[in-house]
Amino acid sequence: MTVDVNSEDGLIIRKLIPLATLPGAQFNALCAEMTVEEIQDGFLFKKGDPVSQLVYLISGEVTLQAAGLVVDVITASSDSARFALAHQIPRKIDAVANGRVRFLRLNTDIVNNTPPLVYKEDDSYMVIDETEGDPDDWMTVLLRSPIFQRLPPANLQKILMGLEAVHFKKGETILEQGGAGDYYYLIKTGQCLLTRKPSPNAKEIKLAQLANGDTFGEDALLSGAPRNVTITALTDIVLLRLDKKQFISLIKEPSLKFVDYAGMQEAVKQGAILLDVRSQDDYGDQHLDGSINAPFFSLRMQLKVLSQEKSVVVVCRDGKTSEAAAFLLLRNKIDAMILRGGMEGLASAAPASEGLAYTPSLAVKADVVTGAESEAPLAAGVRSESLRQEVEQKQPGDNLASAPAGALENQIRALKLENEVLKNANQQLNDKCMKLEFDKQHAEKQCRILHKQMEKLTQVLDRLKGCP
Repeated sequence: MTVDVNSEDGLIIRKLIPLATLPGAQFNALCAEMTVEEIQDGFLFKKGDPVSQLVYLISGEVTLQAAGLVVDVITASSDSARFALAHQIPRKIDAVANGRVRFLRLNTDIVNNTPPLVYKEDDSYMVIDETEGDPDDWMTVLLRSPIFQRLPPANLQKILMGLEAVHFKKGETILEQGGAGDYYYLIKTGQCLLTRKPSPNAKEIKLAQLANGDTFGEDALLSGAPRNVTITALTDIVLLRLDKKQFISLIKEPSLKFVDYAGMQEAVKQGAILLDVRSQDDYGDQHLDGSINAPFFSLRMQLKVLSQEKSVVVVCRDGKTSEAAAFLLLRNKIDAMILRGGMEGLASAAPASEGLAYTPSLAVKADVVTGAESEAPLAAGVRSESLRQEVEQKQPGDNLASAPAGALENQIRALKLENEVLKNANQQLNDKCMKLEFDKQHAEKQCRILHKQMEKLTQVLDRLKGCP
């Protein structure tokens, strides 16, 4: 008997891994061919079975055992039941039903031939609706993330087993700006606040509010830099955390893609965008021809400027910051690659000065980024050539040369102080813009949820009106 996608069994099967990542049409076709089997106190499979099938528990309880010793007991309501039971072929253990059990057998080709992840907006790829199921179902939220959709099922299972629950009371500090990165976090229940100080003596700026299913902590793990925000619990909160070693092996390494200088050139020929995430000053001193500048601290604000239809090659000083930037881009459905070794690595990978530019100004046409025809420079990445010329006119070299040494030193100190003030002001403005962007995204998400809830309520009312 085939499975109705809207039945209770269909909803359970839709959350199985990796079936949750299948396009809607492919999942519906698969349900039309599958059959849920039933067994009473028998073997689902035995040790040594060579049949290449995935076995999923739909209802009941199964004991996994080896040589008469119990290895694990899996219930259909547990997170472990989202994964195939002891999927190694040939089987390493027995799976025995405890009483009445309903289960599903699938050919392993379903896992091996899942379609590649696509980043364009496609309703058939909407894995789990935001209003469906248990709002506390953190695993469903995890599967919706483009990063986790890229991971093999075996990695997801190891992540599940490696997650450790930690609790914080309202008002407690979870992470502190300047601290070392040691864990990657997923919010299971509760809310927390992200804040940042642009400088030690500056006022703290509120950046974002995170809630169930949101993740944080990856930037420091990827870049090796200290934490760049402070995170405080707004409510009593339960977090699931993964240590740095597991994050690197299970999430970072299979997610991030690196290219050398030749690979970067080929990617650009194929239409990829070359994105430099260093500071404006470093970019102005030296950068790759044709690259655009979006400093990492402001990248979140510029995500919507980047087209999801184009790949991105990320460049930084040594490749470390590029890893954090690429991870951010992947999370937002932008295909990203990393120039291995960054600008420092080019010395040994390319002839001296080949492809490098030293002019600080840059104008980027929007059609490179979004497909538009008008010019639209990235705000944080554009240096004003006219401003530089204006400064040179106001302070020509012969006037500086003829100025007394003491006056010149005072001028330099004053300019440095003014520059530092402007940098701090710019950082505060960027942080405020980032907060507004977060607020906007949160409001848009809530609007989508309310719209879907309204549609469901309308359907219920229509059915009630039709009742006699």
